[in-house]
Amino acid sequence: MTRTLPAGSAVRVRVPASTANLGPGFDSLGMALAIYDEIEVRTTDSGLNIRVEGEGADDVPWGPSHLVVRAIERGLEAAGVWADGLDVVCRNVIPHSRGLGSSASAVVGGLAAGCALAAELDSALRVDADRLVQLASEFEGHPDNAAASVLGGIVVSWTETDRAADAGAEIAVPDHGRVYRAVRLQPHPDLRPVVLIPQERSSTAHTRGLLPETVPHGDAAFNVSRAALAVVALTARPDLLMPATADRLHQAQRAPALPLSTAWIQRLRAAGIAATVSGAGPTVLALCTSEFPADLRELAAADGLRVLEPGLAEGVLVD
Repeated sequence: MTRTLPAGSAVRVRVPASTANLGPGFDSLGMALAIYDEIEVRTTDSGLNIRVEGEGADDVPWGPSHLVVRAIERGLEAAGVWADGLDVVCRNVIPHSRGLGSSASAVVGGLAAGCALAAELDSALRVDADRLVQLASEFEGHPDNAAASVLGGIVVSWTETDRAADAGAEIAVPDHGRVYRAVRLQPHPDLRPVVLIPQERSSTAHTRGLLPETVPHGDAAFNVSRAALAVVALTARPDLLMPATADRLHQAQRAPALPLSTAWIQRLRAAGIAATVSGAGPTVLALCTSEFPADLRELAAADGLRVLEPGLAEGVLVD
């Protein structure tokens, strides 16, 4: 039976941005970046009051269709509790529609808030990180960004189903259900992510739609080897970051829609800096092991790119 939360329960959540793919790890590799959105939620006697500050304040709906609100309600539902009313404040810093996982961060933050409110009512309702990855990935349809925002650091994620081709030795999931999994890797201490953020936005749905339904076997084999190498480079051998971030599955296919990003990836790689598209773009991710060159920073600014060195982040935090 669903239990109702008392009015006055409150939580605050800080959730990091994320970058996905890291070159060859399409829909599999992700990294949490120390750019944080903050969500405050308080239960009330009735109704919904939502305020949005910062990024997206003028673009997102201030009502029940807001992604954070939907995620809060899903978190409550998953725990078997309900709130008669909610007061929600979203303080957004993560740029929207730039390939930095803003939607995944909103989902993770809302879910974490809903689950934390339920745990205040009954500690037995507390959810672990694996469950939060599952719930968040159900919103997203793939776990790379969501898992990074939940777990922090660098993540390897994957999806299991009960289809014979996918299940392997795992226990089958009824009705072709999807189980989303992720593990966190320990980043090499020299790793310094830098993001170059264009002013223009990009639609994930549009850039994903540019990808072909099938790829040549050789390209698939290439990416398998480079994704495996990326795990080594990111954790133990950063000197291998250049070959480890090469890709044949998605970046060239998206290049016509991302001319500025593509030009900067080529420029950075020519300078010996491992650079890729961040997620679906248009942000460029540079994986550095030393200070980002001042001359390239100046050139980027002249091209309208905002250069940030956010550092790697821990996962979602709940107060």
